[in-house]
Amino acid sequence: MSSRDRLLDFIRLSRPHFLIGGVLLFGLGAAIANYLGEDISLFRYLIGQGFVTCIQLMGHYLNEYYDAPIDNLNENRTPFNAGSGALGADGLPRSTAFYAAITMLTLAGTLAGIMLLVGDISLLSWIFGLLGFLGAYSYSAPPLRTSVTGYGELITSVVVAGFAPSFGFSLFTGELHRLILMSSVPLISFHFAMMLAFELPDYATDLKFEKQTLMVRVGWETGMRMHDYAILFGVLSFIIAFLSGLPGRVAIGGLIVLPLALAQIWQMNRIRNGYPPNWRVFTLGALLLFGLSAYFLTLGFLLS
Repeated sequence: MSSRDRLLDFIRLSRPHFLIGGVLLFGLGAAIANYLGEDISLFRYLIGQGFVTCIQLMGHYLNEYYDAPIDNLNENRTPFNAGSGALGADGLPRSTAFYAAITMLTLAGTLAGIMLLVGDISLLSWIFGLLGFLGAYSYSAPPLRTSVTGYGELITSVVVAGFAPSFGFSLFTGELHRLILMSSVPLISFHFAMMLAFELPDYATDLKFEKQTLMVRVGWETGMRMHDYAILFGVLSFIIAFLSGLPGRVAIGGLIVLPLALAQIWQMNRIRNGYPPNWRVFTLGALLLFGLSAYFLTLGFLLS
């Protein structure tokens, strides 16, 4: 394998398209702080974003390392589920993911040390940073390995869509605000639905090898209903947030993604009724619903 092929495989292993979510979610917290009149230090912003991205990459690499033996047998892989496919006989050694995870953990620790030296970082920020690390580490890695407990999907959704904006906001304000809750709850719901959507193409392989994801534990029919209910709850929470004081320009983002939410439920209903699934379109729709929601929320606060 040439150096170019190894580099391309490593980029594929890192799954950079998922890193955009971490940028948007940390940025959402900073955008809300800016909306409330806080000064945003570029240095602090870059350090905080770097910390979030390192933790996110660590989680990616650990997931690849521990799940590669089963994921490589999945025939329904898309760019969004069943791992990257970069590890194995025709790709990179499995150990590459492990050493990459250690490297990202080291970089995250270095950035945390810089934040400690800078000072004036609130206890709340440290708590969210620590919880984010624990959530990312324990999803795939033992001893907790929450991805096979039935709780990992929800825990991960709270960590990604809840703690990342909260960390970004508290890093500049030292506190929390109701706007964080109003913005995070719909995103947590859409992220949870996204994870269930990603697990559906993996269902047969996970069931065969007894990988106890939430979809396997509850069964595909219940998992499909949970996916739909999570999307509907996300839309409802947008409406409640608007009625409770979410700025109008921010709430418009919820209306923009409404067709995507309905389309995702429609696709799930077709799969439920036995139509041949297009897994690539289905998983992409789940990612877009979550990603565009985060984008329009962030943009709404920046323009308000």
